[in-house]
Amino acid sequence: MSREAAVAPATTAREEEMASSVSKGAVPRLSLLALPFLGVLAVVALWALVSSTVVQSLPSPWKTWETSRPYIIEPFEKRGELDQGILRFTWYSLVRVAKGYGIALLFGVPVGFLLGVSNAFRSSFDPIIQILRPVSPLAWLPLGLVIFGKPEPAGVFTIALCSMWPTVLNTALGVRSVPQDYLNVAKVLKLSRAKTLRKVLLPSALPYMFTGFRLSLGIAWLVIVAAEMLTGAPGVGGFLWQEYNALIYEHIILCILTIGTVGFVLDRMMGAVEKRLRTA
Repeated sequence: MSREAAVAPATTAREEEMASSVSKGAVPRLSLLALPFLGVLAVVALWALVSSTVVQSLPSPWKTWETSRPYIIEPFEKRGELDQGILRFTWYSLVRVAKGYGIALLFGVPVGFLLGVSNAFRSSFDPIIQILRPVSPLAWLPLGLVIFGKPEPAGVFTIALCSMWPTVLNTALGVRSVPQDYLNVAKVLKLSRAKTLRKVLLPSALPYMFTGFRLSLGIAWLVIVAAEMLTGAPGVGGFLWQEYNALIYEHIILCILTIGTVGFVLDRMMGAVEKRLRTA
């Protein structure tokens, strides 16, 4: 038998193995697209069935599309203060969320670190945090209107206060979860408090902190809807409340789908940032 003939079967087997691995990798990728599509299709079919049989006042998927099409096809069109494209409304809401969320992180992270490193601070303020944390945004917004007198800063105040607590609690948990050996090494190396914070506490607590960041972002996006509904400010929540009062249910469904989609995208973006920082 020639050398070429001996090598040929091994080469063929290796090519078959590579082709098999490629095909196996293609199946999960295909399922990542096909399964969510089938899930959405099933929900839309159920929606159409319910709207035509059980709850006939519920708009069907096709009627929702027909009524909402101008807001989708021209997403940035501005016809009036509360008659604009759905993405323009979304942009207004995102700007408010960014302001409130930024304030929440600005105050939440330092408070969380103080709760984690200082027993005296934790004993003094943890009960207050536990009392304030469950308060609904529907209660904070009137207080914000009393303090600021205007809907815009009151809404930002409400978003910041309601979304701050997951960041505070998860940051504190992350700091308390730092192994004592790490802190002992920092003492042996005579690191300053600033270097201990930057080199030991922050990297160890970062996974916990990002869990808090993601939860806080979700709450911030949740609160903006209530804030805009109560203040009537232009945004997804304000548009939803206006269309509810006008009994245009198709636009209510459009707002619900927009709120859910944007929340999903924000969570995935935060997850991507967390993954990038962990691998950096």
